[in-house]
Amino acid sequence: MSARHRRLLTTTIAVVGAAALVTGCTGNTPEATGSGNGGNNAASSNDETGDTVVIGFSAPAADHGWMAQITAAAQAEAERYEDVELRVAEGTNDVSAQISQVETFINDGVDAIVLLPFDGAAMTPIALEAMQAGIPVINVDREFSDPNAARVTVLGDNYGMGISAGQYICEQLGDQPDAVVAEIAGIDSLPLTQDRSQGFSDALAECGLDVDNRVAAEFTVESGEEVTANLLQAAPQIDAIWNHDDDQGIGVLAAITNAGRDEFFMVGGAGSANAMRSIQDGDSVLQATVIYPASQAADGVRLARLLAQDKGLSDLTDVEVPREIKLAAPVVTADNVDQYIDSAFES
Repeated sequence: MSARHRRLLTTTIAVVGAAALVTGCTGNTPEATGSGNGGNNAASSNDETGDTVVIGFSAPAADHGWMAQITAAAQAEAERYEDVELRVAEGTNDVSAQISQVETFINDGVDAIVLLPFDGAAMTPIALEAMQAGIPVINVDREFSDPNAARVTVLGDNYGMGISAGQYICEQLGDQPDAVVAEIAGIDSLPLTQDRSQGFSDALAECGLDVDNRVAAEFTVESGEEVTANLLQAAPQIDAIWNHDDDQGIGVLAAITNAGRDEFFMVGGAGSANAMRSIQDGDSVLQATVIYPASQAADGVRLARLLAQDKGLSDLTDVEVPREIKLAAPVVTADNVDQYIDSAFES
């Protein structure tokens, strides 16, 4: 077995395991029965009203659909519980302002903090302060530079997104060794973009394909349209495109329409409702999208509640909430879009 194949297999196993953990976290339905304490609690006992938990929540500004859904989903999750008071700070892309928000949470003595940092490294010192003050921090999406700054980290699987996109394209083009594959990335300086691109390259290599044309956008509609127009001019023939982000994908599809190109199929990224409706309708080159869950902060709220109430995940035998949960990156196509569209975010 090649080193690359071992890496892909390891990623697949990790994703399956993470999916099981999240099911344990979010599947505490009142209908379930059982008894026990901590991690052995029945699902219903975790949902029973307990001591009121005050949770501070801070995330970047909702300047695109995915980020808006992150905050909306966290608020909706908190509203499900009578014993959760969620204090939502105003979304900001100013690191100093976000640091001040966390300082306020610490001074107020909240029971837990759910934090999606604008800049993980910059927010690490204040998160460490919260932890040292005895306030568990749930780190969402963008990791801190010190693992001790969080009690739990909830992540999407960026490398796994690339793997999923590449494997899907391999399924469609694996018998065409000369197929031309293009990639429209997000912001190249971000580790998440680098991880997505690496996973994509690794998966394509398994079926003898590679990335022939690559451009990077900025996760915006405008940038997506601009770089795609340049890509289409540079590549007269393309068989498949992976676009990292469905928000910027609106611009990508506009550029494709303007160029009158339809000889290829496209795979999106993140899983927006717009993308899924297009997949349902079959009205464009967009054939699939890879989900990057906007439920991460909602899972963070639920985990914060469990930690503050000294509970574990009811579907695990372990009495403690895990240190890290990584969510899966499934591919959505016309065959399974109905399973995902109701929870998709609006661009």
